[in-house]
Amino acid sequence: MNRIPFALSLLFIAFCVFINILGLMKVYPVYLTSPLLFLSVFVFIIMMNNKRRFRGFRK
Repeated sequence: MNRIPFALSLLFIAFCVFINILGLMKVYPVYLTSPLLFLSVFVFIIMMNNKRRFRGFRK
């Protein structure tokens, strides 16, 4: 796996955690920060599971 998207996704997760903490302190609305954190973790998990695997022979 390439290191640049991995590092960028970890930085984005850290940014979203910070924004979510601000949302819990009622600086930003929580209903906007929580889905952002969820999507960042979701994209990171998808990136980690996107391996080159054999998908069978195509006809």
